[in-house]
Parts: sequence; C-alpha cells; structure tokens
Amino acid sequence: MAVMDIMTCSAPFFFTLSRRLSTHPSAPESRFAAPHSLPWVFSPLGFITRRRRERKGVAVHAIFWGQERSKRVAPPRPHRDIIISAEDFSQVKQEKETATVVELPLTLTVSVISSISQIPADHWDACALDSTGPESANPFITHAFLSSLEDSKSAVPEEGWLPQHLVARHGDGSILGVVPLYLKSHSYGEYVFDHSWANAFYRYGGAYYPKLQSCVPFTPATGPRMLVRNGPFHDQVFDGLCKCMQQLTGQMGASSVHITFPTKQEWDRVGQLGYLQRIGMQYHWKNCNYGSFDDFLMDLKQSKRKNIRQERKKVQAQNLQLKRLRGDDIKPWHWDAFYKFYRNTTDNKWGQAYLTREFFHLMGSRMGDRVLLVIAEENGKLVAGALNLIGGDTLFGRNWGCSNEAHYHALHFEACYYQAIEAAIEWGLKTVEAGAQGEHKIQRGYLPTATYSAHYIPDPDFRDAISSFLQRETIQTKMALQLLSDSSPFKKEIV
Repeated sequence: MAVMDIMTCSAPFFFTLSRRLSTHPSAPESRFAAPHSLPWVFSPLGFITRRRRERKGVAVHAIFWGQERSKRVAPPRPHRDIIISAEDFSQVKQEKETATVVELPLTLTVSVISSISQIPADHWDACALDSTGPESANPFITHAFLSSLEDSKSAVPEEGWLPQHLVARHGDGSILGVVPLYLKSHSYGEYVFDHSWANAFYRYGGAYYPKLQSCVPFTPATGPRMLVRNGPFHDQVFDGLCKCMQQLTGQMGASSVHITFPTKQEWDRVGQLGYLQRIGMQYHWKNCNYGSFDDFLMDLKQSKRKNIRQERKKVQAQNLQLKRLRGDDIKPWHWDAFYKFYRNTTDNKWGQAYLTREFFHLMGSRMGDRVLLVIAEENGKLVAGALNLIGGDTLFGRNWGCSNEAHYHALHFEACYYQAIEAAIEWGLKTVEAGAQGEHKIQRGYLPTATYSAHYIPDPDFRDAISSFLQRETIQTKMALQLLSDSSPFKKEIV
C-alpha cells in the first residue's frame, strides 16, 4: 500500500500586523483588536482569563475577513500513515461450537488521501452503505456526490477546502472505514456557525485556522460521517478514526476538529471520546402514511390548510406548470438554466456561489435517479427550479433558484415544499429534509427537528470556554425547539 501524503496549509488570509494596527475596508474594525491589548477578553463565549505571552517586538497574526479568504494553500509535505496498535483494538470472540476463546487482533492503518479519486468508488460506497443500511442510504456521502464537488472545483484547496479523507485498512489491506475530511482555512459553507469562536480564539492569542472538518461541503443534511464497514471490528474502527482525527490536529497544525450534521448515534458516541457536543435545529416534514396531499392537508389546522390551498391556487393562476424530472429526463440545458437560477439566488442575497456550473452537470450524470429536479415553466419557458436528492426513505431539499425577469408569487413554496411533499407521498418516503433555516416552514407542515455537531478542541483553556458556551446555548436551543413545536400547524389530536 502506497503511503499517501498529508497536506497542510496556513489560513490563506493571515497577514502580519505590527503593534500599530492597520485596517482593511472590507473587514469590521473590531476584528482587528490586538490580543496583547486585551488582558481580559470578553466574547459570547464568556471571559477567557488566560492570554498567551508575547515577546516584545514580535508581530501578531490576525485574520483577514475579506473576499480573498480562500486563495492560497501551502504546498503539501510528506507524512507517514498513522498506525493504531493491535493492543488498543484486540477483540475477544467466543466460539459457540467449541466454547474456546479466540483473540482477533486488529492493526488499523489510517491513510490520508488528498482526493477521493484515490480510492475506488465501490470501496468507498461499500463503507457508506454499511454505515446507513439500504433503507437509509444517504446520497451525499457517496463517492459520486463527493467526487463531483472535487472534480468541479467546488470543494478544492483553491477555495479553502483541502481534502484530507481518512482511509482505515486492516493488516491484510482490506478497507474497514473512510471519513470525508477537509483541512479548512475558513468557516464558510458549513451551516454550523463558529465565526465567533474563531474571533475569540484569535483574541486569546491563537490561530483558529486551519481546522479539520468532517462534513459534506455546502450540505446541511444529517448523515453518517464515520463510514465503517459492518463486521466484528466496527466499534474499534469507529473509535480509531475519531481518535485519529484528534491526533491529526497536532500533526497538521490545526486548532480543532469539527464533525457537522452527524447522526444522533454518532454524536452520542463521539461525545464519549472527548468531543464537545452542540445541538442545532432544522425543519423536517414527516409522512404519516398519507395517501395523497389532501390527506396531509386534513391533518392541519383549518387556517394553515386554507393558506396552503390559496398559495397553490396563486401558482396555478400565474400560468405556471410544475414538473418533476429525474435521471435521463434532466438534460444539460436544464442544468445550465438551473445554474443561472442558483446564481440569481446567491447574488441577490449577497451570498456565496459555492457550487460551479460543472458541479450540477457532473452530479446529475453520476447520480442518476437519485436526483429530483423540480422545474417551473411559463408558456414553455423554464423560469425556476428546485434541486432535491433522494436517499433511502428521505427526500433532501438542496438548492433553489428563479429567473430574475419576473416575480412569481408563492412559487418558492410550491417548488421547494409542496412538490417535495407530493413526491414523498407518491414514492412512500418517510421524511423531507428542507435544509437550513426558515421558521416559515412550520406553517407549511415542516416541524422543528434537532441537528447535531461535535467539536474537539485540544487547547484546555479554550475548550473550557467553548464548553461553557455550549452548555448555555444547548439550554436555549432546547427551549426554542419546544416553543416552536408548541406552535405546530397540526391539529392537537395529530400532534
């Protein structure tokens, strides 16, 4: 087995400040306060009383928050595989027939690969499928989706995403597990926000970037992150990969490890391995064995049911025709049009267009019927679209966009929410995950649902500050989940 390289980088927008601090027009002035000028640092994380000592005359590094945040990455440096000793992962197996005890030693070798193309798709997908089971297969952790992000230049070092995927092998060379992992030089495209952490760590005297991120880039969808094969060593491999990421923080010069949108089971387990736990919130729709969209409406309160029907009628009155396309029905010109709509959305909301035009073409061709593109046409002309992916028993809503030539009332709700619900009912899917944010989804049948993330921070003082912050944030998040659940649009007897 060839030894892969571990690549590392510095944050691409570090610059040197002398004690006379300079400013930049695109960055808030408060983010440039020098650490040595703040003997007591107060932030949303609370008081951090310890600050790093600095020798007189030594320059201070600060973070530049401008648009050129992800343009430079240091060249790779060679690194050896990480060997997890057999003593750590020996397993004792009881043979029922002979009543003898056989020791099964496990020597786990973890390689770091700088591109998902370095591992065969069937090997990666075997780990992904075992981690979910066929009934809950997740489209975002497949080789096809992740390779589309890399091959399209969407999640690449030039954009601040340095792939550092983990591959765990047994002594015989067989692959036991993989982890989608990135060395990051910023906190964009994650949907679990830690910009205040980065600011606080800088004020504390540290460099928050680079950091390690186990996630699916630009995708706030729950799914497994430790993709481990079924077998007698499953738990040992899982724990070994988690500990390996902790070890890599020092070897790669990273401040921390972040696992975002893992499953609840993973979140519980990594919490026992030294990761801090954080709770977030999204809005999901649940299929209560509905036979039709009208069956779903009948479970809603009268006012909510009336509002949805009125919105759907307004879409019809605008001479709009909605279609659901899958697989070969989606043509290249559909993706070209959808990319324009996607850019209209990001540009009008002052957002970042993370995905390239090529991504949609590659993803569409590689994922086949797992892609659902809802399109809206006016007099035969394509005017809007909503991208969804299908995995197991769940429909995942991802991106939306519309022509900027006209305003179409309630079209967003129809294309993104109602069409997704109709499709889920028709295909017998249990859940629709509508992505991040949006309390307006509640009155349309999407209920608040907890999401999870886990964070490993080696620095003991900063870890204590983050832990204290998370304790308070968790209380507030749980209260918000309960309050929003109490405002359910469903009849009381349904809830």
